[in-house]
Amino acid sequence: MPGLTTVEQAKTLRDDVWVVLEGHLVRQLGHELYEFRDSSGTVNVDIDDKRWVGQTVTPNDKIRIEGEVDKDWNSVEIDVKSVHLVK
Repeated sequence: MPGLTTVEQAKTLRDDVWVVLEGHLVRQLGHELYEFRDSSGTVNVDIDDKRWVGQTVTPNDKIRIEGEVDKDWNSVEIDVKSVHLVK
């Protein structure tokens, strides 16, 4: 399994690089868009409804997300492929 990446590191990676992040969803920004935070900073993450597989996550829950860096010319998002609660 690949090692964990920080938000700060993820923002420097190239488009479509696979990342694993651990932290918290701070708030919902849109239908499938959320603000994710770890100790290094925040990044927007795109989580399709189907990725939740019935899980409910609050800002207090630590989660692990896996997905791809999605870079535009002026922004970075993570396109999330899986969400797991960290016990």
